Amino acid sequence: MNLSNTVIMIVGAGRGIGRASAELFAEAGADLVLASRTEADLSELENKLESRYCARTLSLSTDVTDGSQVKRLVAEAMSRFGRIDKLVYTAGVGVLKPFGETTEEEFERMLAVNVKGAFLLCQSVLPLMEKQKRGHIIAVPGIIGRAPMAQAAAYCASKYALTGMLKALALEVKRAGVRISLLHLGGVNSDFWNTISIRVQRERMLTVEAAARAVLFAATQEGEGVLNEIVLQPESHQM
Repeated sequence: MNLSNTVIMIVGAGRGIGRASAELFAEAGADLVLASRTEADLSELENKLESRYCARTLSLSTDVTDGSQVKRLVAEAMSRFGRIDKLVYTAGVGVLKPFGETTEEEFERMLAVNVKGAFLLCQSVLPLMEKQKRGHIIAVPGIIGRAPMAQAAAYCASKYALTGMLKALALEVKRAGVRISLLHLGGVNSDFWNTISIRVQRERMLTVEAAARAVLFAATQEGEGVLNEIVLQPESHQM
């Protein structure tokens, strides 16, 4: 795949699916804008992509729940590359616990990162894409943004909200040449599970690399078709 002269912004690039996707995009020749909260993760990734793939990169530590930081990220991306062709939003947080044990602070944090962050990014990037008359937004609500799960009521609320917001937004921007794709990925064996107390079989989950290949697949669809949604689950959890 050749993504030369394509500028891709990945929010949540420091770890997990975002990081693995950045490596695939760099290998395909894309110019990359990398954002996450942890500067050390970004610096290590940026050095790796530049040395291994000679990728042109811009990395910036960003709190996506802060509108001023989001605007700075987009402004610096435009200053460096002059446009943003694709936005990949993989940032997210989640809590899995009984509803009665979920705190107000946990609920607000999930809404802030999973929904507000995407809202702020889209508000900043969409006017640029509409001016270009082309663009692509890819988000990863996960399977939890499509199917309910016990002990995930608050987490589902945030991911369902993300799904609903972007589906509605797709209706607004389709005439402007902007595509929106949602990836409903079943359990992915990422660092997310390091802090989860419920028992799961991580060895039977999707790998981070498989999830990243789905992101790449969504990002490279051309022609008149629009890949609205992908459902990708582990073989052991086929629907």
